[in-house]
Amino acid sequence: MKKLVFDYEMKLSFSSPVTEHRFQLRCIPVTGARQQVVDAKITVEPAVELETTVDSFGSLVKTGYIPEPHEVFNYKVTGIAFVDNEHIKPEIHKPLYRFDSALTIPGPSVEALIRVCRERVGALPAEATPIDRAREVMDEVFHAFVYTPGSTTIRTTAEQALSQRKGVCQDYAHVMLSVCRHVGLTARYIAGLLGGEGATHAWAEIYHDGRWIGLDPTHNRMVDDSYITIAHGRDYRDCMLDIGIFSGNDVQQHQWVNASVHEQEL
Repeated sequence: MKKLVFDYEMKLSFSSPVTEHRFQLRCIPVTGARQQVVDAKITVEPAVELETTVDSFGSLVKTGYIPEPHEVFNYKVTGIAFVDNEHIKPEIHKPLYRFDSALTIPGPSVEALIRVCRERVGALPAEATPIDRAREVMDEVFHAFVYTPGSTTIRTTAEQALSQRKGVCQDYAHVMLSVCRHVGLTARYIAGLLGGEGATHAWAEIYHDGRWIGLDPTHNRMVDDSYITIAHGRDYRDCMLDIGIFSGNDVQQHQWVNASVHEQEL
């Protein structure tokens, strides 16, 4: 188990004032099967009352409305997470994680990778677990990419990213999810935090023996106690940390993000 102190901040500046700003945030880690979160706090600028709900995936959702003109929108989340991958609690299985989602539908590039992974998985001993099979997929995905910031967007699909052989953690996760679901594994997308990243991170979880086990294809390794989960879903679209709409005249946006995770002695 590790005690992790986290601090995540997002600053959004507008080129001219905006109004009628409605936003939705999924940026607060919550207690779950592999972590206990305490002292979690969120502050928003401009200050506004937030409504709190929980979505169908179990993510904490904060919504708000800022009618008056403003040129900045910032939020900051802080708290402590006790993460323990050695004692992950069981969760109910959801069949939807077996099937393609909007950002993970295979095309020619992903289908070619699926064929390669089927051969690797098929060569494993009969007693191989779903995690053993997922590690074979993860290794193939890791070597299929060159990590290239700015090469993709939040709308890039697994097929688009793999066809250009470059992307970021979101793309690695999407390709791994796509392949896993087509070699018989139940897999879901995770948005979270990892020390040293400087921003949010993304990885995959595979369902095995009643529990979700994390694998990080960006680093080709198993998820350990250094990872904090924020949200999970079928793909990135279920886990968007912040989304909003506003009124303005030819407004340009500039976003700044910083994530910090530090371990403290228990």
